[in-house]
Amino acid sequence: MAATTNTEAVAATPREGKFNKNAARRVRVAGKIPAVVYGAGLESVAVSVDPKVITRILHSDSGHNTIFDLNVEGTPVVKAMIVDWQNEPLKGKLLHIDLKRIAMDKLMRVSVPIQLVGVPVGVKSGGGILEHVLREVEIECLPGDIPSHLDVDVSNMELHGLIHVSDLPHSGSIKFLGDENATVAHVTVIKEEVVAVEEVVAAPTEPEVAKKGKTDAAAPAAAAAPAADAKDAKKK
Repeated sequence: MAATTNTEAVAATPREGKFNKNAARRVRVAGKIPAVVYGAGLESVAVSVDPKVITRILHSDSGHNTIFDLNVEGTPVVKAMIVDWQNEPLKGKLLHIDLKRIAMDKLMRVSVPIQLVGVPVGVKSGGGILEHVLREVEIECLPGDIPSHLDVDVSNMELHGLIHVSDLPHSGSIKFLGDENATVAHVTVIKEEVVAVEEVVAAPTEPEVAKKGKTDAAAPAAAAAPAADAKDAKKK
């Protein structure tokens, strides 16, 4: 469980003029991406940033929970986080990001990933499989205490064993939000799907039964037709 620190500062240049699709396209052509900076009780600012720097942060161990120095040209350096981003659907290139100014002395709510460590004995010797049910958990803490991830050792899990949120590493600096009894992971039995022989045999006969039903229902009507003709012949 590592702290979400990053020594790399993000430089941002304020954008002026209209903020439409054409303006955003010009920013990207120049090798930057459009972004918005907000939070900490200050006005929102439209800026442009280097996508390579942002990509490095997103792919770091702490990912979008990374806190870094944000240097918007003409303003003091502040701490910030990436709170939202948009990628191009096909090529995956960054199109736009939202940056939030962070007050290091105020509690934050963030979601952090859960990593399972080890191989359960129920998998090694019991023939079971490990299912990772809950992959992220929401916590509340100071920005400087945000972990990049939470590790939980699953090596002692037997067959049908369970790991709950309450089994995750707890400390006085982190408050877990939500249900502490929520299942994080469990070891289950591999079930083979077996089709009953009776079902296989019965399946083809169903259309025939239906067809026969329709024939029987139509028989009285068919039999009634000659009788009606004979009665008409007698009248004549």
